[in-house]
Amino acid sequence: MKRPVIFLFCSFMSVVGLRAQAGDATAPGDAAQALSTPAAAAVASGQAQMPRSPDFLEHLVDATLELFDVQSSGNTTTHYIIAALFLVGSYLLRRIVTTILFGFFKRLATRTQSTLDDKLFPSLEAPVAAFIAIVGAVAALKVLKFSEQADAVFGYASTVAFSLVFFWFFLRAFNTVLDHLHEVARSRQLGIAAFMPWIKKALITLFVVFGVLLIAQGLGADVKAFLAGLGLGGLAFALAAQDTIANLFGSVVVAIDQPFKVGEAVQIGSNIGVVEDIGLRSTKIRTLDKSLVIIPNKTVASEAITNLSRFTQRRVEQTLGLTYDTKPEQMEGILQDLRQLITADEGVEKESVVVCFNNYGASSLGILVVYLTLSPDFVNHLQIRERLNLAFMRAVAARGLSFAFPTQTVHLDGAVARQLAGRQG
Repeated sequence: MKRPVIFLFCSFMSVVGLRAQAGDATAPGDAAQALSTPAAAAVASGQAQMPRSPDFLEHLVDATLELFDVQSSGNTTTHYIIAALFLVGSYLLRRIVTTILFGFFKRLATRTQSTLDDKLFPSLEAPVAAFIAIVGAVAALKVLKFSEQADAVFGYASTVAFSLVFFWFFLRAFNTVLDHLHEVARSRQLGIAAFMPWIKKALITLFVVFGVLLIAQGLGADVKAFLAGLGLGGLAFALAAQDTIANLFGSVVVAIDQPFKVGEAVQIGSNIGVVEDIGLRSTKIRTLDKSLVIIPNKTVASEAITNLSRFTQRRVEQTLGLTYDTKPEQMEGILQDLRQLITADEGVEKESVVVCFNNYGASSLGILVVYLTLSPDFVNHLQIRERLNLAFMRAVAARGLSFAFPTQTVHLDGAVARQLAGRQG
């Protein structure tokens, strides 16, 4: 907290020192010296406009000088006293804001359910304190009278100082919000949590570039020409690295859609396996035969994905075949038995049970059996299916019926039949 004040005090003394070197602001030699610098020459020729301090500081300084009835064009003892008062006042105001105001906000944040405000207020305390210190230092310098060269340097320095402190404020807030979102995504086990560090770096980089361009624009730099050249260079880079960029965009799509997470079984195209890693360029899948398949993220984003780990239930559909010597009464009885067996099982959804005699097959009478298991677990589904299949066998045997197996009966007639009969005789 002390370093911004020390830095501003040193800057204040260095700018005041220019006054001793430059002499009186109205001297012709000083004006010529001011025009010798590129920045001052551009300002004097009208090609660039010298940065100015915020208007509220202009009004504050003018009101203060009017209050003390200061009308002298030079630097008097009153000017130095007022400048010192601005520095002391900014220091006291900074202490009040950081100690009392932010202390109240921090206590208020502890009473809320969200943890974002608990992190946001401490992170913004330093930028706000630096802003108050800069306001006090700039106001103190504006009270004093300097040469044209010193005013030009002071204008650029104040513009950079205010731009940096505002940029620091928003960067702190932006960084705190991104860290909070990362913690929330990780606590909820969201797929985007693996991409949050990369997303944070990319967004902060864009934020820094945008802030630097705004500061350069405020200092009079030709940002448009720079952006035009950057656009041509970016186009050439995009053409050379289009596959890499496509994979990066594919990873963003996977992070936003979250079709799968690490550890889930998926089918991507013809590849079936467990997801081991989701990277910026590719996704790694361990297949059933324990081989590792690396799929580019642009392929992942364009393929149909089946998530085998996100079943809500498991569906069983099978056909039981009884022999053709089964009587209608026996068929009705076995259908009733099968329905009771399935609905009585605690792992089956009762409303999903379907048992019906639906087909005359080539060698059997078909009974369609359909039901849903309550658990999506694959092993549990197999255990329920095994348990019911054994119960079906016992029910069929209890009724004196038999399961059919593929058979074929050949009827012979004519000469071939008589010939075969003669041989047997």
